[in-house]
Amino acid sequence: MISRNNKECVAMLLAGGQGTRLGVLTSKVAKPAVPFGGKYRIIDFPLSNCINSQIDTIGVLTQYQPFELNQYIGNGQPWDLDRLNGGVYVLPPYVKGKSGEWYKGTANAIYQNIMFIDRFNPEYVLVLSGDHIYKMDYSEMLSAHKKNNADCTIAVFNVPIEEASRFGIMNTDANNKIEEFEEKPKNPKSTKASMGIYIFTWSVLKKYLIEDEANPDSENDFGKNIIPNMLSDGKSLYAYTFKGYWKDVGTVSSLWEANMDLLDENSGINIGGNESSKIYARNAAEPPHYISNSAMVSSSIISEGAVVHGEVKDSIISHSAKIGQGARVFNSVILPGAEIKNGADVFYSIVGENATIGAGAKIGEMLKGPVNGEWSIALVGPNAVVADGSVVKAGQMISEKE
Repeated sequence: MISRNNKECVAMLLAGGQGTRLGVLTSKVAKPAVPFGGKYRIIDFPLSNCINSQIDTIGVLTQYQPFELNQYIGNGQPWDLDRLNGGVYVLPPYVKGKSGEWYKGTANAIYQNIMFIDRFNPEYVLVLSGDHIYKMDYSEMLSAHKKNNADCTIAVFNVPIEEASRFGIMNTDANNKIEEFEEKPKNPKSTKASMGIYIFTWSVLKKYLIEDEANPDSENDFGKNIIPNMLSDGKSLYAYTFKGYWKDVGTVSSLWEANMDLLDENSGINIGGNESSKIYARNAAEPPHYISNSAMVSSSIISEGAVVHGEVKDSIISHSAKIGQGARVFNSVILPGAEIKNGADVFYSIVGENATIGAGAKIGEMLKGPVNGEWSIALVGPNAVVADGSVVKAGQMISEKE
């Protein structure tokens, strides 16, 4: 039983998404557990943001393929969340008697954990998604919430007007008070896209969650139900504009782009920084990386334990990956433990954990740019074996069984 210790703000991290658009990368793991940037996983970003924002009580709501994510989070020690008063808690769907109930939507996921939140008696609840790459100080957003005496504050990110129809858009007055919320509007009136980051006054949110659960016609979703209901009732909702780097990595193309942004000093992403803003991760002790005399490496990230004999350019080489003699890896992301054998070419691709690319194989193609906003990234799934001399075309996906 968790002791009742009052917390000003409790964070609830939605990490149960299946992530079907990431294809074979999420066939056996939840999207937040997908590796990123050579030594991180996607969930490291919101967890690190929380502890850097002095929010030390976090519920992680898991559902789809939770084992690896649960194992990775463990007791929260890498993020300084192994605490007696607070800390990180993995929260699977609630079980009633002999039956369990899947999370039906984002709002239902929080509803099922009302008792968990109430044990900490918070004034505010921060709701986060587990599939975004960004660094953010939530304490500044909380200060704005309190200053505005808001019932709900929604983080927004200004997107190009031509892309606004892909997002939930907040229309506000001059003081950032939300007057209207439009889900993927055909003709957007503003560029303020919801980031899926909310701060609620808990007493208000709890009431709306209970009412929403009682409505059999509800989709139990924050964007489709809770937010519109609060607006129609005249509640005080404000937008909080975030101006740093942010990317939703829900597709193969966007995940690849976010990794490539690490190599661009002008992209705005920075996973280092001082103790108040760095990104933390759970990493097994790895030996230093090795780059042989035959290797050529430029504009790339090479993580611990990696061995490079070939040519690597504009790429991310994760820990324990191996690049063979004469192999070429350009504009690609090689995930942990993958092996690129001698003479293989890997261009504009993502190669999954512990996958093997055979000698002389050709993976992906040199691309000139995205088509309709999406890059045709070749994707080789975790543990997949591509035979010697095989060809995987741009945009093709290879699973473990193939």
